[in-house]
Amino acid sequence: MTVPNGRYALVLLALWFLLWLPLAFNPFDRSDWLLENALLIAAIALLAATWRPFPLSRTSYTLIFVFLSLHTIGAHYTYAEVPYDAWGERTFGVSIDALFGWERNNFDRVVHFSYGLLLAYPIRELFLRVAAVKGFWGYFLPLDLTMSTSALYEIIEWAAALAFGGDLGAAFLGTQGDQWDAQKDMALASLGALISMCVTAAVNYRYQRDFAREWLESLRVKRRAPL
Repeated sequence: MTVPNGRYALVLLALWFLLWLPLAFNPFDRSDWLLENALLIAAIALLAATWRPFPLSRTSYTLIFVFLSLHTIGAHYTYAEVPYDAWGERTFGVSIDALFGWERNNFDRVVHFSYGLLLAYPIRELFLRVAAVKGFWGYFLPLDLTMSTSALYEIIEWAAALAFGGDLGAAFLGTQGDQWDAQKDMALASLGALISMCVTAAVNYRYQRDFAREWLESLRVKRRAPL
């Protein structure tokens, strides 16, 4: 399965590059684009480095591809300026903001939610294949790591905003005047991860015969003596 999955990952990489390349020209804010792409390139480099020794499933690669594509769009426009509402009106004749009652540009909120929804499953695959977790821990730990990395990203945003200051810091932070922006972003990422793990658990409950036994076994005390 390594070779087919590797080829599939290369196809997704090519598709992502076809999206990234035109969006690399004339971004809304070149300095902010560079900051946003620093994390993006780091993620691509990590996936490339682990492609052969630790190939992921096609499901995981697809979910990562969708998330990186959303981030690429956000980096081009800056998250606060992505014209999704204009796209909705032009394509479907519907205002997305009016449809959901939004009073701000919520593309950043959608991407934070997508972070949990789309990346919790690849994180789960990592825990299952590296740490060999089972049962309850195979669902809780991906949720926990998603929440903690979401909080870490908010700290990085805050530190970058302090370091660069001015318009660049404000563009990278993207609070749009909401003092609770960081908390809402973390809550949405957590909600996305929770939904992802609940759906995964429901599917496994339906098709995994030893689901209940494995779940109970994972919660059994293995060593009664204290450390």
